[in-house]
Amino acid sequence: MAELNVRRWLIGKPLATNEAVHQRLSKIKALAVFSSDALSSSAYATEAILLVLVSAGTLFLGLSWWIALGIAALLLIVASSYYQTIHAYPNGGGAYIVAAENLGKLPGLTAAASLLIDYILTVAVSVSAGVAALTSAFPAILPYRVPLALLIVAFITLMNLRGVRESGTFFSIPTYAFVVGILGMLAVGLVRLVTGNVPSEPVVAAHLTETAHATGELTLFLLLRAFAAGCTALTGVEAISNGIPAFKPPESKNAGQTLIAMVLLLCTMFLGITFLANHFPIVVAHNAEVTVLSQLAREVFGGENLFFFYVQFATLFILSLAANTAFADFPRLASLIARDGFLPRQLTNLGDRLVFSNGIISLSVVAGVLIVLFDAREHNLLPLYAVGVFISFTFSQSGMVIHWLKQRHEEGFVLTNAWRFRVGLNAFGACCTFVVMLILIVTKFAEGAWLVIVAIPLLMIGFIRIREHYRKVAASLTLDGLLPGPIYDTHLDRSKAPVVVLMNSLNRCSLQSLEYALRLSQNVRVCAIEIDPQATERLKAQWQRWKLHHIPLDIVESPYREIGRPLIDYLHRIDKVYCAGEHMPTIVVLPQFVVTHWWEDALHNQTSRAIRLALYHDQIAYGRGRPVIDVPYRIGDEPYKPASVQVLPTAAEAAPAPVS
Repeated sequence: MAELNVRRWLIGKPLATNEAVHQRLSKIKALAVFSSDALSSSAYATEAILLVLVSAGTLFLGLSWWIALGIAALLLIVASSYYQTIHAYPNGGGAYIVAAENLGKLPGLTAAASLLIDYILTVAVSVSAGVAALTSAFPAILPYRVPLALLIVAFITLMNLRGVRESGTFFSIPTYAFVVGILGMLAVGLVRLVTGNVPSEPVVAAHLTETAHATGELTLFLLLRAFAAGCTALTGVEAISNGIPAFKPPESKNAGQTLIAMVLLLCTMFLGITFLANHFPIVVAHNAEVTVLSQLAREVFGGENLFFFYVQFATLFILSLAANTAFADFPRLASLIARDGFLPRQLTNLGDRLVFSNGIISLSVVAGVLIVLFDAREHNLLPLYAVGVFISFTFSQSGMVIHWLKQRHEEGFVLTNAWRFRVGLNAFGACCTFVVMLILIVTKFAEGAWLVIVAIPLLMIGFIRIREHYRKVAASLTLDGLLPGPIYDTHLDRSKAPVVVLMNSLNRCSLQSLEYALRLSQNVRVCAIEIDPQATERLKAQWQRWKLHHIPLDIVESPYREIGRPLIDYLHRIDKVYCAGEHMPTIVVLPQFVVTHWWEDALHNQTSRAIRLALYHDQIAYGRGRPVIDVPYRIGDEPYKPASVQVLPTAAEAAPAPVS
């Protein structure tokens, strides 16, 4: 009970399934939830460009402005493509759904793997960058980078477990505080430039001669590296297209407008910071303890005053909480992949607060491991960053081209200039992002991008193995090949002990348990805890098809998607009806299928464990045990068939014998 109270205190009381529509986000909150990653990238994208250019010398730092313009143009192209995706695929899913539907499962899985990796890196990079902003203002806490980063990850995890709407309200504050701070800094900086109130001699040149080891040579490869480094500004652009169902109706319209607002803000802040960095004296050096943005704020506001610390803390909060974009999208994307059978099915489950809790916790654990391995330094992680997202960009836009081309074969299709524009825009965008993807792979390969290139196919192999396991399970459980009919012998002598068989679908495993119960007792009921109403309807249809109406089917509603409490309450009601004055309570028959490998067991909902735990606590509370009979069904063995059910012949068996 104490554990339950702590849980309620941390994440709040459970929300009923029918409250999901009330948890949708307005455009104001959605901009904070889904755009914090993209907007926060303006805090370090300019610095990433400068750190590459400085290798050639200070004379070439001015090229950062032209590189930023090119990146901004690419951002507009990609955003225009995702604007079309939002309206073409209003159920969300982004690059995974677009690529899988139009290019095939393998490209879809490639896009999915790329995005999942990118979301994990988003958390690690954003939090590490946020800690860097804090240590820039307070260098004394530099040795505590890693614990601080892990503490921030834990806090964001907790806030997301509390629900989408509540986290959206909380994360709106730092997002808009950062936007106001940066826009205010840009305004003051531009006024100082116009009035000529800027130091005439930059201090960067003398410092770089000693620390940066400038070569004085600018090569095409170096320019491409700088461009690739700045492309981190595009990370997070796809987030809105993945999370369309989280918006208030009309979902696509609100998501599209939010995307436009995000792109305008991002372009303004990214280009503005780059422009000011070329006109104010700043020091650019690798492994510097003070960020470029921090130096820029100090110069623009004239020292470490209130405005300077406002920008520093706003940057800390937005960078740290920019990871919230990944926490909003990773669980949704993982649930879609799991729904298709390529990830564990537990990722499709909604938690107490109508969020994908398992996905949120998985993301926080993996990101925490990365933070520890890379010492919470974002520049160590940046070479791994953005590669995956540009792979997904390319597949998404290529898939949209196929999507538009498919429309030519639809009835009533009319060739219009608008249709030509959509195809041309997506095709051009796919070419651009493909070129940038190659640039990122080549320029960052030796710096660590090879890890992502290796991780993507490994993750895809995991997808395929998980899918094959689920196919094997489905083949063992399917009712195909069986004719509906009686599944027990009514002439058998049976007891009158009340027996409840638990099931949520009719398959060979649950049929085996039902037949066992019917041979054991003539007082058998079936109980289904309703978590998914669609699954309940399928079970009812199967019940009618198999003509099992003589066996009571009790549907127990569970508005909060839990199993233990509704089941215990149901069993107590059955006990009062059938076991009044009896020492032995109702017997529970629990279907359970057995897998071959240990890792396969982790791919299935741990329903039986939850049931046993609930029964255990019930035994403690009421002082008596309840018989629970496990009926194992081994996956991979010869499929079970009830003794009284007719089996349809296979195609080979049904073929007539050859005439001799």
